[in-house]
Amino acid sequence: MDKKINIYGLNIEEEALTQFNNCCSKNFVVEAALMPDAHSGYVAPIGSVIKTSKVIVPAWVGYDIGCGMIAVKVSNHINEQKIIQDKAKQLFNQVNRDIPMGAGRYNKQNDRVYLVDEMEIELKKLKDATSYQTLWSQVYHKSKPNLGTLGSGNHFIEILISNDETWLVIHSGSRGVGHHIATHFMKAVSGLEEGFEETFPIEDLSVRNEYMLFQKYCLEFALLNRMSMAIKVEKAISKVVGITYNTMENLWTNKNHNHCIELADDLFLHRKGATSSDKDERGVIPANMKDGCLLVQGLGNADFLNSSSHGAGRMMSRKKARKHIMLSAFKEAMQGIIAPVYTKTLDESPFAYKNITEVMALQKDSVKVLKHLKPIVNWKGF
Repeated sequence: MDKKINIYGLNIEEEALTQFNNCCSKNFVVEAALMPDAHSGYVAPIGSVIKTSKVIVPAWVGYDIGCGMIAVKVSNHINEQKIIQDKAKQLFNQVNRDIPMGAGRYNKQNDRVYLVDEMEIELKKLKDATSYQTLWSQVYHKSKPNLGTLGSGNHFIEILISNDETWLVIHSGSRGVGHHIATHFMKAVSGLEEGFEETFPIEDLSVRNEYMLFQKYCLEFALLNRMSMAIKVEKAISKVVGITYNTMENLWTNKNHNHCIELADDLFLHRKGATSSDKDERGVIPANMKDGCLLVQGLGNADFLNSSSHGAGRMMSRKKARKHIMLSAFKEAMQGIIAPVYTKTLDESPFAYKNITEVMALQKDSVKVLKHLKPIVNWKGF
């Protein structure tokens, strides 16, 4: 069968191309595209968009099911923006206290968690639909500790500005909930306890349906997780700065970029670190800790499989970044931004990422840039 394969990018690392070509060689793949931010991951590279017939590949979605972006407008007023800037350090400290951040950081028993009722509704839907009640119970017990928490790596919370406007952007996913579900299905379909992070397709219809049920919960959980954190930031801004707004009313977008969606009967689209960019669809593409985020509008380009990059993409591996980037250069680049600029975050410094201008030029036929938001406060889990 002829396959339509498009690669958008210059100087993509050999390992990422090898991974992508290996995925595309499978006989159940009917179409694929590799986004301009592509870099190696495991099995499928980050930036993969792969359409399959009759099967789902859990590893092509990955562990962080529902990883994605939320953008909320905080204020339209320059005077409020200046107040936030004046109290940026106090706000930084308050949000660090309010939101668990990083690997192994979860809600404590007495922590205030927003949107628990909404999460419980989604859990009830899953319980009623699935025959995997043991897995459901495990997911149930993992959900509340993870709700409203930030992961590690490239996940972040940022306060950003554009002219008189002030914005909040958060990048996070389903945390331990998605990781547990992904691990369960990768082990189940491979029959392995080790080495299951490979291209093992789910061919059995009943297992495929169960994966989609649990993935649906993960996608809803990820949306709620980002919204829950956004509400915590709203409360922190009110407490520290004295500025009030409504997160729900000011929501600009909240969407996932790690998922598998059913396009038609037995036709599936996997996105792993790639953003849906349907015609007029809103999206957020982050650059790095220094250069902020771009608010974009989808152009609905079928050659891109209606997708775009989910960021600038790594130029250096984490190991290489920690070895070659100097902390002094990192500190100099981040002057004027309140952020965790430490040895532990060297692998997230701006120098570890591709040039966002070049990345956006390669996908100008997929998305249109509406605004460039520049960061004034950045939070990361590490």
